[in-house]
Amino acid sequence: MKRNGIVTPVVFVHGAFCGGWAFDAFREPFEAAGFETHAPNLPHHERGADLEQLAQSGLKDYAHAIANYVRELRAPPVLVGHSLGGLVSQLAAMHAGVAGLVLLAPSAPWGVPPTTLDEHSHQFGLTLLGDYWRRPVPPDYRVARTTTLDRLTRDDARRAFARFVPESGRAIREAVQWWADHSMSSQAPVYRIDAPVLGLAGGRDRVNPSSTVRRVIARFPHSQAHFHEFPQMSHWLVGEPETADVANLVLQWFDARGIGAKPSKPKRKLSLFGIGDSTEA
Repeated sequence: MKRNGIVTPVVFVHGAFCGGWAFDAFREPFEAAGFETHAPNLPHHERGADLEQLAQSGLKDYAHAIANYVRELRAPPVLVGHSLGGLVSQLAAMHAGVAGLVLLAPSAPWGVPPTTLDEHSHQFGLTLLGDYWRRPVPPDYRVARTTTLDRLTRDDARRAFARFVPESGRAIREAVQWWADHSMSSQAPVYRIDAPVLGLAGGRDRVNPSSTVRRVIARFPHSQAHFHEFPQMSHWLVGEPETADVANLVLQWFDARGIGAKPSKPKRKLSLFGIGDSTEA
């Protein structure tokens, strides 16, 4: 969407243990299409960050940081959030105006229950870490390789993992074990989000599986949100072999919503995003 000659920016919000670098390749098609793109780090996710401050940071801190970032832009952006960043994007959208939300395998907000045994096992595994929510949690290659980077080659997986950083245990608990968080930090009521929403998921995702992402998107009115699954993909939607297909679908959704590098009107007849399409959830 172009307002007064200003093209809608696109802000990419990364997931846990990552940084803005996670979108280095994924953002290229958007820049080629003429979009102004941004990929900020969440608070204390840069190399050499103060781990004590990281440990004290939670989802609300992440969301407010993104909301403040959005307010500094020339126009309301589309937030494209991956994994934990998908949840943070929803929280940020409650506090700052956005032109759209693209949720790539998003973590579920407060009140959306797990749908798979994998999710339950991840929650149980966290309990084995003791009071992990009081400290930063270091990245674990074995876990990343089996759940997040599982469709990358060994060399590509090692290169990606080498850039991982510690994550706030507090933020992890607020997102994964939301039922134990009495402050309900991950609560994202849909009535406070009025932007159009696109939810995408991988059919092989064991972290935020397609069935749970469907529930996340089904919370929104069917005219506001759409859902699509990539059956062969896993959790790393921003860097798997089919990532170009993901970016292209997002760009098609932009075009259908009149969000583009050139002024355009929303198209009313599209197979994926036309009027009357449901969330498929």
